[in-house]
This record gives sequence, C-alpha cells and structure tokens, in this order.
Amino acid sequence: MTDDLPTLTADGLETYLHCPRRYEFAQVHDLEDSDDERPTRGRVDLLRTVICDALRRGKTEPRALEATASDRLSELWRGHDERFHSRAQRRHELAILEATLEAYLDRFGADHAAGIDRLEEAAPDGEFVGPELPLASTRSLPGATEGETNSNPDRVRIDAPVDYVYGDGAALVGVRFVPTLAPLGLLRYRSEWEGDVAGLFVDHFDPDAEAFEPRVVGALFETAVVLDGLRNLRDDLDLGDRTCRYVRIPLADRSGTAVNWVQNTVETTLESIDLTDVYIDHHTYGMTHEHRNETVDSRLDDVAGDVIAGSFDPSARWDQIERHACPNCGYTVCCQDYLSTEVRFDG
Repeated sequence: MTDDLPTLTADGLETYLHCPRRYEFAQVHDLEDSDDERPTRGRVDLLRTVICDALRRGKTEPRALEATASDRLSELWRGHDERFHSRAQRRHELAILEATLEAYLDRFGADHAAGIDRLEEAAPDGEFVGPELPLASTRSLPGATEGETNSNPDRVRIDAPVDYVYGDGAALVGVRFVPTLAPLGLLRYRSEWEGDVAGLFVDHFDPDAEAFEPRVVGALFETAVVLDGLRNLRDDLDLGDRTCRYVRIPLADRSGTAVNWVQNTVETTLESIDLTDVYIDHHTYGMTHEHRNETVDSRLDDVAGDVIAGSFDPSARWDQIERHACPNCGYTVCCQDYLSTEVRFDG
C-alpha cells in the first residue's frame, strides 16, 4: 500500500537541492522562514482557486466561463485580507488580477474546459480539477532490499500536485499555475533534453563543476513525478494509451503587463511552457515508448534516498550553497553551517 510509504514532495526536493540544511529546517523541524514572496503567492492562490472553480462548474462556452470566473474573482477578492498601503494599490492589484484572468480565458480557457469535459465523459468517476489535484510517483530507493521496514524503507512516494488535467487529442495534460516561469532558466529556451539541458543537469551533480541549478533540476524532477502520476491516473481510469504531458502557466509574471495610467487600464499576456519535450530522453523513449528520462529518474531516486536517510550535511557542496543559496535563505540566523563561516577570530 502506498499509504504506508514515507512521503516526500517535489517542492521539498527542490528545497533540498538548494541546501540540505534548509530542507531540514523547513521540512523536518517545520520552521518558518521570512518570505518576501508570500503576497504574490497569495494572489496566485486566489486566481488558481477562481479558475479551478470556474472549470469545475462545467462551463465550456467562452462567455459563460468568463462570467462564472469573473463572479468568483469578485467574491473571493472581497474576502482577500492582504495588506495594501492604500485603496489605490488594492484597486490596481485587482485590475492586474482581472487582466490576468482575461488573458488566461482568452488563450486557454475554452479549450482547456472542453478538454476537461471530454475527460469527464470518458471517465465519469475521475477527478480532473483541483486546485492541488494530487498526483504521485512511487520510487524504489537505491540499494534498498524489497520488503524492508518503515524505519528503513525500500520505496518512497513523491507528491507533485497539479491544478487540473485536461484531454488534448491523444494526450493527457497536467497543468500547474505558478507565479512566473523565470526559475526555469535554460528550460524556457530549449526544446529538447539532448545538449545544453543534459549537460547542465549532469554538471549540477558534479562536485568539480561550477554549475549550481537547483531550480532547473527541481523542475525536471517535478516533471518526472507529474508524468508518472498522470500515467497512474490514466491507467486507473482506463483512459487508454494516451501520452502524458506537463504544462506550467504563470499567473504573476509582470513582464507581459502593460499599465496605462492615463486611461486607468491594464493589459497582460500569458505564455505557457510544456516541460515534456525538454525532459524526454529520446534514447529512453525509444526503449520504453513512454515519456521518461533514465538520467533524471536515476538522480531523482538518489536524492529521495538521501532525504529519507537524513543526509542533511551541506558540506559536500558548501562553496556553491554559500554563494548561491545562503544570500536568500531565511534560516541563516539559526544555521550553524552558515554562522561558522561568518564568525572569524583573529589568532
């Protein structure tokens, strides 16, 4: 039973990639850090709920979907308790949310709603709309012996929720809303695994290399988990041999936002990114005929094994961690690894 397995999350693994000690503080000891991005994440969560609620109500006609979503946004915004410095700022942030919602509906809304409707017809018992729709991948831990005890498990469950799943022809597509696509780095500008992406991934785990890309590696780990979770969902619901894909859509990326302060209007555009193609290793795909990547999957199992084993000592990669992770870490005030490098005594 997977319910008996230790459970990790894809987001937690990315935290571990940034710094094992940060993971220990956040996930093991459940300590909160200072979070400057909390207001942005709160607005993304609000829009996520608005869109999912509208999709769940089964409206596929564009005007009906827009009316449902707009009413839900107005309702939730009245109860939104974020602190603003003025009423003008609150009105401005609402205008940005309204423009973002409109951009989503124009580009994705009707097509994705129709895709959800088709899945619900094919699998009436299926759940396809979240938010936080649970998907999971069960992984075998390296070096483990089958049947080991809970204190020394041979498998682990990794969760990576999406916000909804829709059908696109012969594909089953998982969609997750995120604040921006900026953390994806190189993945935004490459369309395949072979070459730059593969090299960057391998270099991140090379102690002699300068590369330190926890967000890129974390996104590839998450893609592996989501695709495996989608395959499990597909098989559980007898949805045939559909291929599985994973898409992220940003809801707080201001780079595509234009504000006309004279006319008091806001316009924005949205781009999405399909992480499937940049994840697929064509050699593995040729062997399995599934969207997999043996290199990523193997490293994912290794990192999950390290977390389960309680390997939180960051010293092996401390130079890169101190340079890249520590400046933005909210745990430095209680981190002995960091403090010991900051406190110096002249002998």
